[in-house]
Amino acid sequence: MRLVLLSLLTIAGTTATRSTAQSPTTDSTLRRARVAFQALASVPDTALKSARAQLGRRLFFDPRISLDGTVSCARCHQPALYGTDGLAFPRGVENRLNPRNAPTVLNASLQFVEHWRGDRTSVEDQATRALVGPVSFGLPNYDTAVARLETLGYRSAFAAAFSGDSHPVSAANWGRAIGAYERTLTTPAPFDAYLRGNTAALGARARAGLATFMAVGCGGCHNGVGVGGGRYAKFGLTKPYWVETGSATIDSGRFAVTRDSDDIFVFKVPSLRNVAMTPPYFHDGSVVSLPAAVRVMGRVQLGRELSDTEIGGIVAFLESLTGPLPEDFARTPVLGRAPAAGHL
Repeated sequence: MRLVLLSLLTIAGTTATRSTAQSPTTDSTLRRARVAFQALASVPDTALKSARAQLGRRLFFDPRISLDGTVSCARCHQPALYGTDGLAFPRGVENRLNPRNAPTVLNASLQFVEHWRGDRTSVEDQATRALVGPVSFGLPNYDTAVARLETLGYRSAFAAAFSGDSHPVSAANWGRAIGAYERTLTTPAPFDAYLRGNTAALGARARAGLATFMAVGCGGCHNGVGVGGGRYAKFGLTKPYWVETGSATIDSGRFAVTRDSDDIFVFKVPSLRNVAMTPPYFHDGSVVSLPAAVRVMGRVQLGRELSDTEIGGIVAFLESLTGPLPEDFARTPVLGRAPAAGHL
């Protein structure tokens, strides 16, 4: 009887320990994290399977609309590179160099504006305006874009996706379709499971790194559901950023858009989701490793020298923000041939 009681007590103690270890009410780091961040929800099947999103998927991967037939959205946002191209500065139509690093398209729709300088209001606006951008698709005007879409046989797909529109093939609907697709490109990660109460989803080092991330002040800008992407901030609060990044040129940031002196060196705070998979870092791709980028941020934003232990922990936390690629992004579509003239 005594042995049975001891066994029952042991089991009860083990269960209580396990329950306590995973209980949200006993994890102070989790409690603080829930104030600063929100878990990322999965995309409903209705959005994934909609005619508009499926059209957007085809358009996203189709280079034939561009001026020279080489540029699609996927040129700068490759699935194999987690929605980036791995370059400091991406190359667009006719191999023209873009002025800033291409951020990942994954979770881009969570951000309050698009582009480093916030000169695009949404993923739809970004896609539409890329058609006539001198570096992206390079088309001279939107009429040319519409003519190419018609020639490539997209009329029926646009009509299905925009059934109430008397002129469904349009530049605006191109942007809406690609936007509908990009809004499905979300990547729930272990950190989201942690925020929902599964403390075992993060290892001890990642949890310690999360605590450091919040304690030193990183969460002041990198917060919300995107762990960033929700505000502007000056890059180089405590010292010039280029001193630490070794940038070849100095970018005035949002100032070039607004001409407001308060916006000199101001950029959109990037989302840190999947950041471990998307080097190089910063608006000019000037830093190639994540630990080095964390060290730079400590110096130029926080005014402190982070220790190797702190950096290692923060990197472990950032790695917990990596989620699996969406299936309709990892698997690229077959586009097919353009129909013969007169058979549109």
